[in-house]
Amino acid sequence: MQRVVMSMMAEWCKPAESVRGVLLDISGVLYDSGQGGGIPIAGSTEAVRRIKEADLKVRFCTNETQATRETFVAKLQNLGFDITFGEVFAPAPAACQILKERGLRPHLLVHDGLLPEFNHIDQSNPNCVVIGDAADNFSYKNLNEAFQVLIGLEKPVLLSLGRGRYYKETDGMKLDVGAYMKALEYACDIEAEVIGKPAKMFFLSALSDMSLEPDQVIMIGDDIVNDVGGAQQCGMKAVQVRTGKYRKNCRCCKPGTKTEVAGKAQQVWQHL
Repeated sequence: MQRVVMSMMAEWCKPAESVRGVLLDISGVLYDSGQGGGIPIAGSTEAVRRIKEADLKVRFCTNETQATRETFVAKLQNLGFDITFGEVFAPAPAACQILKERGLRPHLLVHDGLLPEFNHIDQSNPNCVVIGDAADNFSYKNLNEAFQVLIGLEKPVLLSLGRGRYYKETDGMKLDVGAYMKALEYACDIEAEVIGKPAKMFFLSALSDMSLEPDQVIMIGDDIVNDVGGAQQCGMKAVQVRTGKYRKNCRCCKPGTKTEVAGKAQQVWQHL
């Protein structure tokens, strides 16, 4: 079996010896979130361990915005993953850096669990809106308040912590931030600035941290647009796994489409 797996990997990624690093999505690839902290996907903890044992540099690129990085990493460690705080790249810390650099004061439409990330940011008299995966905070009242802030600005700025359509939890698919971002874009006739995947700068920051070039790194994710497409636009190879939000009958993921790469790659991932 090991010989078959290595043969498939060599066929898919030539030359394999040029690969020195791996970027891993988390939700839908390593675990499915949900009640009780979620559950690991079969074989994922072992796969992470073996990637690190192979002396490959690893970074975890996530659009997770329902918890601070500290809380999120602690949860994954409790689930058995070999992961450290410094290995995780998430949108909220990147957004805070942008807010500081541009002198922006945000109106926050985010999950309660993410609010501590912004404690050190001036939020008085908002001159922009930051939207993340707010879950139950996506009420009409809260969306309308964000709309009122934006529509009252001469030059409205909407920062979105990702643009995913949906994601998978243990009890099924959930609407992601992208659906609500689009509503505000439409209402205010603006285009949001996306922080996180698939933004090119988000991937490049992880590559810079690894001191590697795009052609030396593989991205593994369950989202054909934000994971695979985002990585490819930076010059990386990318793998879409058949877990998480992957759906066999989704027109974006059908065999034969331009970016469909799930088949052999998923078999390799399961056997790592």
